[in-house]
Amino acid sequence: MALAIASLVAMLLAVSFPFISFTVSGVSNRIELTQTASTLIGFHQPLVAIAVIMTIVVLPAVYLIGVVWLQFGLLRNHPLPYSRDIARSLSHLTPWMMADVFIIGALVSLIKIAGLAEVDVGISFWAFCAFALLLLMTNQSLDADWMWFSLEGETLAPEGTQTGRPAAGQGLTGCPTCGLVNRLSPQGTGRCIRCHEKLHQRLPHSLQRTWALLGASTIMYIPANVYPIMTTTSFGSSSPSTIIGGVIQLIQMDSWPIAGVIFIASVIVPVGKLVALTWLCLVVRRSNELNAQSRTRLYRLTEFIGRWSMVDVFVVAILVALIRAGSLMSITPGPAALAFGAVVVLTMLAAMSFDPRLIWDTPPPPRPPFLRRKTATKEPVDG
Repeated sequence: MALAIASLVAMLLAVSFPFISFTVSGVSNRIELTQTASTLIGFHQPLVAIAVIMTIVVLPAVYLIGVVWLQFGLLRNHPLPYSRDIARSLSHLTPWMMADVFIIGALVSLIKIAGLAEVDVGISFWAFCAFALLLLMTNQSLDADWMWFSLEGETLAPEGTQTGRPAAGQGLTGCPTCGLVNRLSPQGTGRCIRCHEKLHQRLPHSLQRTWALLGASTIMYIPANVYPIMTTTSFGSSSPSTIIGGVIQLIQMDSWPIAGVIFIASVIVPVGKLVALTWLCLVVRRSNELNAQSRTRLYRLTEFIGRWSMVDVFVVAILVALIRAGSLMSITPGPAALAFGAVVVLTMLAAMSFDPRLIWDTPPPPRPPFLRRKTATKEPVDG
């Protein structure tokens, strides 16, 4: 609770003071943290603005308030109302909090404009750095097992549970939120008796949903790279820049490390996620115990790195809000900002829709050809 309260204090400081300022040829501009989102609305990018403010301020604030609410009740040995619902929501909020990614975007933005103008960071910048660190420490310090035991007690496994055997064959499943082993209904569904999360033996139509989201993200990835992500105006001359163009520009400025970060986050990671999830969907039916573990590691890595692709979107949000000096120097967002933000969100949703338990399902043995011709069986719906 101490870390959560400290995080909230740092966040309040971050939104109350100037974030970054710049000066060029006697013209200066200073922005606050929230202007990185509000300025985008003026350029007809409301969806990108909502994504920015939600991931760096709103969702982290909701998460921290929920942690304080829970811990205050647990310290009094009397949980406050709605504690179970709040505890269940915390795990769903965690992937969408991107304060640490925003810090990387801010550093990239500072390096991009350091050679063009005089830049000064305000109190808000350092407060937000502290906020991002404290938020990470709060998330790491939260012991989900202890929290659920304190809220609902240590519930025993269903009667008749046999260790060392797959749960699916016994009509059991582990809750993805609190980890409790539950018995499913004959239809393979139910709700967790501890946190009330919906349970399925396998996520309904997992592969179909993942394929649909992968197809949508692949389509959006084309305009994200073809169209400019931002347009820079300097002394009346406009220069549009694509994602790859921005990487080349950083290389020309001898900013090799930053160019590498942007190239990995904006090119390698999205393409890698698309390829990895596509491969997992194709080979999941041919999994076996020898390679299931490595494929599960690949899935976990894919799920973890997805949000780091938001770096480029945050760079655009910061530069558009900061560089506003008319025809002397200004930056406007391009159509690729929305397309690339959609790619990040869709690939994250695709990873969440994929049920990794399918990797561990033993495929049925191949039927002899003569039996295959004479009998027909209904294929089970995946997950």
